[in-house]
Amino acid sequence: MPTGRIRLGSPRPRLRMVGLALTLVLAVFVVRLLQVQGVDASTYAAKAEKNRYVGYTLAAERGGITDRNGVALAASVDAYDITADPTLFSREQLKIDDGPEQAAALLAPILGQEPEKIVHKLRPANKNLRYTLLASRQTPQVWKQIKDLKSALATKAESDKSTVNVLAGVLSVASSKRVYPNGDLAAGILGWVNADGKGGGGIEQQLNKQLSGKDGEIRYAQSGGRQVPTVGSTETPAVPGSDVELTIDRDIQWAAQNAITKQVQESKADRGYVIVQDTRTGEILAMANSPGFDPNDLSAASSANMGNAAVQDAFEPGSTAKVMSMAAVLEEGVATPGTHVIVPNRLHRGDRLFKDDIDHDTWFLTLNGVLAKSSNIGTILATGQLGKTQREANKVLYDYLRKFGLGSYTGLGFPGETPGILAAPDKWSTSQQYTIPFGQGLSLNAMQAASIYSTIANGGVRVEPTLVRGTEGPDGKFTEAPKPEKNRVISAKTAKTLAQMLESVVDDREGTGTKARIPGYRVAGKTGTANRVDPATGKYRGYTSSFAGFAPADKPRVTVYCAIQNATQGNYFGGQICGPIYKQVMEFALKTLQVPPTGAKPAKLPVAFN
Repeated sequence: MPTGRIRLGSPRPRLRMVGLALTLVLAVFVVRLLQVQGVDASTYAAKAEKNRYVGYTLAAERGGITDRNGVALAASVDAYDITADPTLFSREQLKIDDGPEQAAALLAPILGQEPEKIVHKLRPANKNLRYTLLASRQTPQVWKQIKDLKSALATKAESDKSTVNVLAGVLSVASSKRVYPNGDLAAGILGWVNADGKGGGGIEQQLNKQLSGKDGEIRYAQSGGRQVPTVGSTETPAVPGSDVELTIDRDIQWAAQNAITKQVQESKADRGYVIVQDTRTGEILAMANSPGFDPNDLSAASSANMGNAAVQDAFEPGSTAKVMSMAAVLEEGVATPGTHVIVPNRLHRGDRLFKDDIDHDTWFLTLNGVLAKSSNIGTILATGQLGKTQREANKVLYDYLRKFGLGSYTGLGFPGETPGILAAPDKWSTSQQYTIPFGQGLSLNAMQAASIYSTIANGGVRVEPTLVRGTEGPDGKFTEAPKPEKNRVISAKTAKTLAQMLESVVDDREGTGTKARIPGYRVAGKTGTANRVDPATGKYRGYTSSFAGFAPADKPRVTVYCAIQNATQGNYFGGQICGPIYKQVMEFALKTLQVPPTGAKPAKLPVAFN
């Protein structure tokens, strides 16, 4: 029986195959290693650097805004932007699937947000996103709550391995928050700061560049959401913004705002404004609007009230504009305060029959009386003497209106300011030729109206109104604002005569502004009650009630202008509802500025003739 033997094949072919396979694998690794360390080394190093280092913007502290006496009107306080690194909430990091949900449940009540909104940020579509903003400009108390909660979770996780610190990836960046210590006071002037930290209106917007400063940057190495202290960091410091000092006086602003707010509410009016101006320097001491808004809580503000209506609303001034017509008549030498003007009950001109605000027998008035009794017909008759023809008279009057600032920006450079509407004289309609002299058929803003009376009070020289006194930079250096432009509009003699005529409006029993009298002071003023163009329909509806003037009349220091739009309850005549506001605000301003009465007796110009 044959014996079987098993012969094994030679192992060499198999060894060669294994060796070849290993060689190929090693070759792949070598090639890849050469690619990573040699060819693409810089690329991978950059990626590692990018993932390792985190950079944040260091927000510059916004400059403050104060009144003329250094009282804070807008300031920045410490705050924190609450941020997160979404990659630290992934399953790979936390070893759980619902890390973002657990973190959102803890953060939502602290940040006052819906949990779903936070989850969306912590689980972004871009899995490589390393930064997300959860909430901006939070108070230090909010960040302390989050930090304490993070610390408690971290401590518990060290002793209890089943606990996960789901807030490890929540971070903070030092920031600042804008606050307005006086609430709605001067909000129309100040404006507000939007969610991006930029001025959204008013001075905050106009001077945003100076107030903002220059942001800095910091970069540091991090691991697990924490800074690695041994690696170091690079930082470019932020440069704080400049502080801005305004011309307004907080106390006078308060008095003006309080007075106009009360009257707008009592009259159930659409809105109202009060301007207080230093007649000598053009500085605005107050600019109040009602209704207004609180820049600390924009969510409760109406968009219609968030501007500065005192410079943004254009309206027909009515009889307060008659002072410019009288200035032209006096300056051109065609009449004097004592010139006789016979005023009929009706006057036919062009295609219209004109009347005064009340029916009357024929009035025998002086030019001074025309202004004191605010006669439309008398004003038409007086300005008709400015030229040999009505066309020539229109041109002369237009030139004076322009010199007083109508149809031009005031010089404030305020966001949204309107120049008003003043058509060229060759464009005046038949009716406008006769309505413009008494303040209808043209429009202006409240600041322009105040400037007219300040020009007369300043001896006929118009000084551009100003709101900013200067800025103080981070180095403590104060830079004064540019000097305002000055232009002579009428002679000092004419200005003095007009001041005496305006006294008759207030002091004479025939005047329309008797409610503006201030005991012990000589007061110059003028009432106005104009048909109002409804901005919604473009048609006349309701009235613009106003009062303008200055005091002391013989040595002017302060101008006050008040206007109320569309009073629907009670009286709507300017002398009746704006005269008392003028008196209240003017008295407060004179006392605040410590302006004494002059003690001189008024001129008592005649109002009528026999």
